[in-house]
Amino acid sequence: MPVQRQLVRLSKSSRTRRRRWGLWTAGALSFSVLAASCGGWAVLNGVGSSLGRVDAIGGGPDRPADDGASTFLVVGTDERDGIPEATLKNVLHAGGESCHCTDTMMVVQLSADRGRATVVSVPRDSYVDIPAHQDRISGKQVAASKGKINAAYGMGGAPLAVRTVEQNTGLRIDHYIEVNFLGFVSTVDALGGVQVCSPKPLKDDYSGLDLPAGTSRLDGAGALRYVRARHVDGSSDLGRMHRQQKFLAQLLHQASSGGTLLNPAKLTGVMDTVLRSVKVDKGLGNAELLDFATRLKDVSASNADFATVPLSSVDHPVQGWGSTVLWDEKGAKALFEAVRAGRPLTGPAPTATVPTTAPAAGTVPPEQIRVQVLNGAGVQGLGTRVDEDLRKAGFATTGTPSNAPGNGPAATRTVIRYDPHWDESVKALAAALPDAELVKVPNLGATLQVVAGSEYKGPAAATAPEPAAAGSGPVAGAESGSEISCPA
Repeated sequence: MPVQRQLVRLSKSSRTRRRRWGLWTAGALSFSVLAASCGGWAVLNGVGSSLGRVDAIGGGPDRPADDGASTFLVVGTDERDGIPEATLKNVLHAGGESCHCTDTMMVVQLSADRGRATVVSVPRDSYVDIPAHQDRISGKQVAASKGKINAAYGMGGAPLAVRTVEQNTGLRIDHYIEVNFLGFVSTVDALGGVQVCSPKPLKDDYSGLDLPAGTSRLDGAGALRYVRARHVDGSSDLGRMHRQQKFLAQLLHQASSGGTLLNPAKLTGVMDTVLRSVKVDKGLGNAELLDFATRLKDVSASNADFATVPLSSVDHPVQGWGSTVLWDEKGAKALFEAVRAGRPLTGPAPTATVPTTAPAAGTVPPEQIRVQVLNGAGVQGLGTRVDEDLRKAGFATTGTPSNAPGNGPAATRTVIRYDPHWDESVKALAAALPDAELVKVPNLGATLQVVAGSEYKGPAAATAPEPAAAGSGPVAGAESGSEISCPA
């Protein structure tokens, strides 16, 4: 039986169960684009009443204030009951034991003026405060504590997951969406696939991903492998989240440029598939779904911002929890304040800057320059050291250094790889690393790469303009959808 038919049949027989997958939010956004087009309301009216419902949004005086935006918590869970072992292993490449937890989590906000979308990925191993709650299984009251954010769902269900996100971000969650990844596999196939691009080959034996360098069109099963891969390099879950964001940006790009998402012949079938593959909060009725769709239909990749919660540590051991990740308190606060205020996370630097006596290196401040560090020397700990040095110098490093690919000799001289379209950004990085060799890499994108060699000496004194006042400019590490979608 073809993979697509097998997945469709499987999803129809187990709609009420939620499985592990990474691309829940793309499914939610795609149904919104389609719902706002011709025939959308008819499908919503027919399917909306049969949507799975969950009591996820609670009340209480301690909730963040309403900011006028529409903010969604979109999660994918790691439950696999009812999926044949052969399908898990050979089709979905989902190994290991399932857990009653959120495998992936994103906050998706549509601005009050309907002009922008903001997507913030929340690392599943984030070590955060978990509010007091009633245990989901025993029914006993549990005191407030700290733990991994993905465990909140298992401890208190969707309501605790929502409260945990609200308490730690200060954002008011208006609606909740929980998605079945099998349904989305069929949805991607119904859309004719989604195009992705990569400057280097991506291979992960665990997820089954084997993607060549360049541009590829992925079907549903291929898309699942792309967004679930965690062993492509040393970036693990953080690299996976960035690929999810790239996939979603490309999906928006296709929609706004008249691609398959706007093909009227496919609307009804696609919407039916997606709407029947999600659980939503009880307050998200047909009228709210249509409003969501109306808000989203004018959003394109160019006015959608993507960010991941900034981290101060990617391997913080905690007894009873194992390895966790810690948020960078200052960076996370700046990110969520910008989201709460409805400010764009990306864009031009503010005109007013703090004067500096040093000459400016280029026109782009370091906090707006995203940098991925690769260890090219094979020296243990070098990648982490370089990442920390550049972050202290003000650059928006990914926080996830990894080893440089290839089996060639160890690098001695540090190399800066950059896309020629970002020639102003590279000036500031080159000024910080004056001994580095500059190498142009077309289509690399907005993220510059530093391949550290054994002769790395550390950054020179800062020569770029000092950052502007807090709250007045772009958020470090954020990217627009046009930056991370495939080149036209």
